[in-house]
Amino acid sequence: MQKDRLLAEVGFASLIKKGEELCGDKVNVVPCEDSTIVVLADGLGSGVKANILATLTSKIAGEMLKHGALIEDVVQTVAETLPVCKVRGLAYSTFTILQAYHDGTVYLVEYDNPPTFHFKGGKLTPIAHSERLINGRKIKESRFLADRQDAFLFVSDGVIHAGVGGILNLGWQWDNVAEAMERFMQRDPTAEAAAHYLTETCEHLYCMEPGDDTTAVCVKFRRPAPLSVLIGPPEDSARDEEVVRAWYAPPGKKVVCGGTSANIVSRLLGSPLQVELPAEPNAEVPPTARMEGVDLVTEGVLTLRKALMALKEYAEAEGFPRDIRGSDGAARLLRLIKEATEVHFHVGTAINPAHQNPHFPADLNIKLRIIDEIAMTLRRLGMPTERTLY
Repeated sequence: MQKDRLLAEVGFASLIKKGEELCGDKVNVVPCEDSTIVVLADGLGSGVKANILATLTSKIAGEMLKHGALIEDVVQTVAETLPVCKVRGLAYSTFTILQAYHDGTVYLVEYDNPPTFHFKGGKLTPIAHSERLINGRKIKESRFLADRQDAFLFVSDGVIHAGVGGILNLGWQWDNVAEAMERFMQRDPTAEAAAHYLTETCEHLYCMEPGDDTTAVCVKFRRPAPLSVLIGPPEDSARDEEVVRAWYAPPGKKVVCGGTSANIVSRLLGSPLQVELPAEPNAEVPPTARMEGVDLVTEGVLTLRKALMALKEYAEAEGFPRDIRGSDGAARLLRLIKEATEVHFHVGTAINPAHQNPHFPADLNIKLRIIDEIAMTLRRLGMPTERTLY
C-alpha cells in the first residue's frame, strides 16, 4: 500500500420536500481502483418523477465515468436517455460530479447545480473552472491537485432556497452558506458531520417543513485507514503463525472473530485474553474480550451474522447511520468498519464442529457465505474489501 495515497471520505444527507415520499435528489458513490466518483443529481420537480430522473442520471454518469467514458459521452447519453420537460422545456436533471483520485487529482464537473464549495484547511478557496457547451448545455469543468487539507461541499438548490419567503426573504444565499460552513469546517469535522450539519440547518430555516428537496454532499481527503479482520483458524494448523503474521503485520486496526482464532492469536502474540462481561447481557451477541495489541475480539458467526443484518439495513438506506449505537461485539465491529477506508478479511477454512449443530440457524452452517455477504454488502456501501482464505 502506498504511503502517500489519499482516499475520499464521502458523507451526504438529504431532506425530502414536504408532502413527498421520495427525494428528488440522488447521490451515487462509485469506488474505482484509482479514484472515487461522487455524483449528485437533482431531478426536475419533486416526488417520484424527480427521483427516477435523478437516479438514472446519477447511475449513468457514475458507471460511464468508472469505465473511462468522457464527460461529452456522459452528457450525450443522459440527454438521449432521459426526457426533457415538454411543458417547461427544462433539462431532465442537473448534476455535480467529483472524481477524487488517490494521487490527489480532482476532476469536477458541474451542470446547473449551485457552485461547489472548496475548503482548504477550513478556509473557503475559489475554484477556477472552464466552460464549454456539450449538447447545448453549459458545462463547467475543473482539474487540480488537492491534499489532506482539502474538503469539497456540493449541494442541490434546496440548500440555497432554504428559508425563502419565510425566515429569509430571498433564501439562504450561496455566500451565506459559504460563511456558515467555513466556520464549521474549521473544526475539522468528518464529511458525514459536515453534510448533516448543513441539512439540519436548512431544515430549521424551512421551519421543519422543507419547501424543496435538499441535499448536501461533502468529500474530504484522508489517509488510508485499513481494517484487518481475522475469522477462524486455517485448515492446516501448521499455518497458524503464517496466518497471524499476514493479518497482524500490515498497518491499520485489528479485529479477531471467534474463540479459537482468539486463542491462537493470544498464544502467538503472548497477550492474555480477558473476557469482558457486559453490564446488560445480550442474548443475540456473545460477550467480547480484551487482548493487548488487538482493537476488538468477538465471538464468531453469531456476531458476524448480527453485523451482516445491520449492514444490509444500512445498504437499503444507502449509507451508514450517523451514529451506530450499542456496546455489544456487533455494534463495536460496525463502528470500526465505518471508520475504515478498506476492510481485509483473513478467513480460516477449518471446520468448526459447533457449526454442525442442528440447533444453530441454517445460515450459520457455512461461514464463508456470511463473509461473502458482508463483503458484498460493504461494496454496495462503497467500502473496498478483500478476502484471503487459508
